[in-house]
Amino acid sequence: MAKDKIIGAIIMVIGILIAVVYTLGSIVDLFLESSFGGGLGIEGLMPGIIGELLDWKLFVVGPMWLIVILVGIIAVWIGWSMLTTPAPVPLEELEEELEAEE
Repeated sequence: MAKDKIIGAIIMVIGILIAVVYTLGSIVDLFLESSFGGGLGIEGLMPGIIGELLDWKLFVVGPMWLIVILVGIIAVWIGWSMLTTPAPVPLEELEEELEAEE
């Protein structure tokens, strides 16, 4: 395996890990905290699903999570492209092919 393919695989794995770890540390933790009574924000005024959806933490964590996930997806895409793209043909072989055609 060429050096660029190894680098592509590393970038892809790091992108996946960042997305998974950030999701577990932000969104999942936020919902676990709110379901176990982590705070008294708007849930005291509007209990139930509406109170969960209007929590201020979700409005802060949600966009940040989306940005991190998009960066992770771009990293995975770049890594996949590096991993699956064939190696370029050396210039010497191209020159030989051009000479052979003439």
